[in-house]
Amino acid sequence: MAVRLTKNSIDLGIVTNNGAAMVAFYRDVLGFTEEPQTPFHAGGVIHRLRCGTSLIKLVVPEDSSPKGPGGGAITSATGLRYWTMIVDNLREIVAECEAAGSKVVFPVTEIRLGVSIAIVEDPDTNLVEFVAMEGARAVS
Repeated sequence: MAVRLTKNSIDLGIVTNNGAAMVAFYRDVLGFTEEPQTPFHAGGVIHRLRCGTSLIKLVVPEDSSPKGPGGGAITSATGLRYWTMIVDNLREIVAECEAAGSKVVFPVTEIRLGVSIAIVEDPDTNLVEFVAMEGARAVS
């Protein structure tokens, strides 16, 4: 059976022990809209940031002891490998990230005719990929 979406985007949860820096990166550097935070059922808080119709959920568990990659419950591991946004202001975004001290791990590069990408690290070193496609326009 295929997934039948009722929303044209996904919500992404990132578990972090670095809540303030992560919120600042996604809200202040990338310009996501902050929504009211909610309590996390296992203790802690979820910072909710809107990216278009997607919701980025930064989960800050009550137990902030360091954890590494692995499976299990939501708070048994931090981070993800990478996620992607399609944008129309790639160079501006990368410049803003650099100015804020984010590491650019893959500079703006045309990977095929009309398609350029760049990848930066967020404060937890999760990779955030930005893709610009010739002719694509921003959506509201």
